[in-house]
Amino acid sequence: MQTIIKDSGHQTVITTFEMSPGTCQDLLDALADAYEAFISKQPGFIAASLHVNDAQTRIANYSQWQKREDFQAMLRSDEMRKRNRKINELCRSFEPVMYEVTGTFG
Repeated sequence: MQTIIKDSGHQTVITTFEMSPGTCQDLLDALADAYEAFISKQPGFIAASLHVNDAQTRIANYSQWQKREDFQAMLRSDEMRKRNRKINELCRSFEPVMYEVTGTFG
């Protein structure tokens, strides 16, 4: 389960995807399959969530990892490279960015 707290020591990765409404569900399915079948089983994986905007033109993926190196190792694996090629075909662009939680409110 995701817990968003400052100074957790975890690596936060937010990936944004841009696509057309016609490919949104296919991309969501591909991402869900990647998490269920592969990513969630990788060392250092903590949790992830997928968010889609109302127009179905953007997906935001929030994931947490024990360490930056765990996330990078997953990305460099042959399995994820293969999956990312398919994901790339379903969207205009996607960009994973690593973040540090600097504050939470509420």
